[in-house]
Amino acid sequence: MLSEQSAVTVRATLPAVGAAIGEITERFYARLFAAHPELLRDLFNRGNQASGAQRQALAGSIAAFATQLLEHPDRRPDAMLGRIAHKHASLGVAPEQYPVVHEHLFAAIAEVLGEAVTPEVAAAWDEVYWLMANALIAVERRLYEESGSRGLRRWEVVERVPETADVVTFRLRPLDGGPVAAFRAGQYVSVGVALADGARQIRQYSLSGAPGTVLRQISVKRVHGGTAPDGEVSNHLHAHVAAGDVLDLSEPYGDLVLGDAEDGPLLLASAGIGVTPMVAMLASLAADGHRAPVTVVHGDRSPADHALRTDHEAYTAKLPDASAHFFYERAAEPGTRTGLVDLSGIAVHPGTRAYLCGPLPFMRAVRTQLMRKGVAAADIHYEVFGPDLWLAKG
Repeated sequence: MLSEQSAVTVRATLPAVGAAIGEITERFYARLFAAHPELLRDLFNRGNQASGAQRQALAGSIAAFATQLLEHPDRRPDAMLGRIAHKHASLGVAPEQYPVVHEHLFAAIAEVLGEAVTPEVAAAWDEVYWLMANALIAVERRLYEESGSRGLRRWEVVERVPETADVVTFRLRPLDGGPVAAFRAGQYVSVGVALADGARQIRQYSLSGAPGTVLRQISVKRVHGGTAPDGEVSNHLHAHVAAGDVLDLSEPYGDLVLGDAEDGPLLLASAGIGVTPMVAMLASLAADGHRAPVTVVHGDRSPADHALRTDHEAYTAKLPDASAHFFYERAAEPGTRTGLVDLSGIAVHPGTRAYLCGPLPFMRAVRTQLMRKGVAAADIHYEVFGPDLWLAKG
């Protein structure tokens, strides 16, 4: 994929670029938002920008893509590209935005690396960028064609259901009364809201209801930032959105979905609000009559914090060969366990495919435990809420 001459140059300069990539992406975003403030106001997640998470994710994806080109020159990293493309499609990213990113990214590279950016170095990294950008454009075009839409559609909230002190479920129907496209369990939608300062911010929320219904269902956890700012959109939805209000939703996207012929043993592991795609998966498996073993694992602070617990238990009970294992850090009840998720006492069937969703430390720990139990790395799939820092950190 990468030309031989560029491969030599990229290999020689990757350590220097990698060492400086954090500063490069910081300057890139500063330049981009100075030239296009509307992107920060109306497209990019301001919370992730403030925390630096988006910079880490961009830096990680660029470095990982360049490394893949060098280590596997005949194989495109489709899994990484697909994950990014699904997020871009949910935001309505357009091909004409890639030259804008290129302009400010390469200006930032020149600023940080200075005279080290010779014409040969610039040309080699330009090739890396456009290989990645054009691949993403192609995948995003296909996703738009499959969904039949790009952008957001107006949906009316028909029901608001409190789940826990910090989680609310919203059920919505299209305001125009038109048809509702099917979605696959595990996918998410982007939700756009207008905030008090005039900004139009967009966030992704997993569809937590059963596929095949005319309603969309999302379950939103109110984000308390602690040392970081509180979640802008989640707090807005909790404080200001009720039945009868209207939200902007994208078509469903996301690649954490059950396989088309998923008939082997499965393990669905979640923590906190990561339960949402897992409940949708269980609903789908129950509707499809899945008969192979399903192991359900969930960790939370307490039973009172376990959102959608009734659905979690009910869909598991509908499966002929399923078991649920709930772990709570406090106030554990009979039949549940105290502490963090620990798979040591849980049987994992040979040939298991695992799906994970939750905080990054949780997913790292569960993935390590699964691999120790013989689950192949290729059979462990995950979803990250927000920038994919798993990729950024390794």
